[in-house]
Amino acid sequence: MREFTYHRVFRTIKSHLNGWLWMTMLGAAVILLPILYVLSTLFHSPTDNWSRVKQYLFVDYALGSLELVVYAGFTATALGVTLAWLVGRYSFPLRNFYRWALILPLALPPYIAAYTYRTMTGYTGFIQSTLRNEFGVSVPPRVFEVVSLRGAVFILVLTLFPYVYMLTRNYLERQSAVYLDNAALLGHGGFSQFFRVMLPLARPAIVAGGMLVVFEIMSDYGVASYFGVQTLSTAIFQTWFGLYDVDSAMRLAAWLMLAVIGLFSLERYLRRNRQYSFAVGGQTRSLKKLRGKAAAGASLYCGFVFLLAFVLPVAQLAVWTSWTLNKVWRPDFLNLIQSTFAGAAYATSIVIVLALLAARTTRKFGSGFAYALSRMMTSGYAVPGAVVAIGVLGVFTQLDHLLSGFYIRMGRIEGALVLSLSLGMLLTGYVIRFFSMGYNALESGYEKLPNAYLEASRLLGRGSWQTFARVELPLLRGSLLTGFMLTFVEIVKELPLTLLLRPFNFDTLAARAYRYAADERIYEAAPPSLLLVLISLLSVWLLNRWGREK
Repeated sequence: MREFTYHRVFRTIKSHLNGWLWMTMLGAAVILLPILYVLSTLFHSPTDNWSRVKQYLFVDYALGSLELVVYAGFTATALGVTLAWLVGRYSFPLRNFYRWALILPLALPPYIAAYTYRTMTGYTGFIQSTLRNEFGVSVPPRVFEVVSLRGAVFILVLTLFPYVYMLTRNYLERQSAVYLDNAALLGHGGFSQFFRVMLPLARPAIVAGGMLVVFEIMSDYGVASYFGVQTLSTAIFQTWFGLYDVDSAMRLAAWLMLAVIGLFSLERYLRRNRQYSFAVGGQTRSLKKLRGKAAAGASLYCGFVFLLAFVLPVAQLAVWTSWTLNKVWRPDFLNLIQSTFAGAAYATSIVIVLALLAARTTRKFGSGFAYALSRMMTSGYAVPGAVVAIGVLGVFTQLDHLLSGFYIRMGRIEGALVLSLSLGMLLTGYVIRFFSMGYNALESGYEKLPNAYLEASRLLGRGSWQTFARVELPLLRGSLLTGFMLTFVEIVKELPLTLLLRPFNFDTLAARAYRYAADERIYEAAPPSLLLVLISLLSVWLLNRWGREK
């Protein structure tokens, strides 16, 4: 009896510990190690600089991050929810246009919107010049002052509200209209339906979109740095490059990481033991037609937001590009485009391979361990880019120390840094930060893949690898393409990771645009910025299409 039990346990372990799971666990180790390394610095002895950093940077910058998260996060969530309610519940002029157009601000990276609006609203900018020259109106400087916390909130709200809008709108369009129709029959008007029916039903989508906004705000460096707002992300940069104290920068990153974990835990605690299912069957969408002033007001509200968030800044970038394209478009600019696309393509390929391994492992085993492993691997997107950069640098520096003897035998000087100055360090940061983009697309693809196809292949004598190559991959082609493009575009736009981890001979469009803007060469920054926006439009189109198919 005991031998039979041992044999069965051994056979169960052997059936689970196959090549797919081992490779997935290896990928998980690569992704999680830098994050765990950052957290481990809290248990190390602080450096001499830490007392000064804690006294003059940590508290003030932590409060600055909190202010930015509260103001921008709440406003972006409120804006996204109201727009989703109008588009998802009512019919009004240009509603079909605004349904997809309000997603387009995602194509405008916040740091590009920041320097664009700062120049547009300046004394010699387009807005004040037009008011003075065409209408004879002189506006006090404080009215258009955006280089402040208020300006940072304005920019982040305009560029991040589509996360909440898109998720909430999709939720409203998919849920049954029974609850809303019943509320109308009971005499509840639009405001009552909004607060007493829609908000409770759509809470998961609203919270998911709001959390995405909060993570983007906590990860932001370009807007906060350009507008002089004190946040933990800017404190990490100042400690690293101003004080040259990487250890203290890692400790700051660890505290920022703990704040992210705390937000996750709080959201899960608030949502405990609650169900958000809705009635099925019946009409999936019941649009109420608006008339008169209500219809005009809804259309003007959506149009005003779209004008501020996308039309004005992109049109201004196009004008500036026409002024400076001949000056910027040189052979080194072509090399810049090539290096940007090559680095993003390498990192995206690694992401897709690891995501495919993780998604197939989760589908094949369906165990709690495989699911938990995949969830941990996707946690990188919630971690600010500066934190990921600090963790990757720490791990690669330790690897260089471990390999120092090998470097000396290869002819390098003692203490040489090889991995820490390589492109591989930047690619690793990209993979950790954006693994979830590729995984979510492939997970969705596997959910649509019927088990009957895989079982038929196995019954016909195909092994696991043959089934994977000849059945699963062809059926996952659309998900693979979607995951690749979404990940590729996000990597192309990434700024904090690139600034912190890029080797000396490597540059990207995002880093070049930010450097131009930081040097007050705003017009020269327009061509690479506009190119980034055009590339990002592809990502927005895929997100919109993916949202319709899910």
